[in-house]
Amino acid sequence: MNEPTRLGRNDFEILSKSEPYDGFFTLSIYRIRHALYQGGVSAPLTREVLDHGEAVCCLPYDPVLDRVVLIEQFRAGPAAAGDPHPWMLEPVAGWREPGEAPESVARRESIEEAGLTIAELFEAPCFYPSPGGVAEYVRPYIGRVDLSDRPDGDAFHGLESEGEDIRIIALSLDEALALADAGQVKTGHALIVLYWLSRHRDRVRADWGV
Repeated sequence: MNEPTRLGRNDFEILSKSEPYDGFFTLSIYRIRHALYQGGVSAPLTREVLDHGEAVCCLPYDPVLDRVVLIEQFRAGPAAAGDPHPWMLEPVAGWREPGEAPESVARRESIEEAGLTIAELFEAPCFYPSPGGVAEYVRPYIGRVDLSDRPDGDAFHGLESEGEDIRIIALSLDEALALADAGQVKTGHALIVLYWLSRHRDRVRADWGV
């Protein structure tokens, strides 16, 4: 099997960087050159990068009932892209503040966005959701919760101070996977954690003594 490249930080050079916009996101313009696979160095490249910082997402999961919780909320990105249904199904998620442990973000956001207390966390592989132009690194977790007293009907949550209007949906993992297979789950981090949990469900449940 071919191995991934071992090119690293010493194999590219940032020639210049400017920041024409610094708001909720930072837009940076880089001039970069990098080593080429077959030898030599590339011509200087200009790349615009949105800097989101580091994010944490958490899929609440009851291993006893084999049920998960997804949240649904309006998202400006899909609306801007022309999606006719810009309310997205997602795991809970939030930005990591400087010096904050990622596990703390998972626990905080689960309470704020879904009203759920996480008992244990199981870390899934980290990923870049859009590496071509977004400097965002996501740390995903599966969070153990007890959904035995969660009603089957709709529930609503979110912080009004942050403009959040969140619908909480509890369903079996298999039902969530069926939604994903049917194209009704459109966010990358939701698809990643759902499909990852479907592959490692037995390992996660065994680790939690179920």
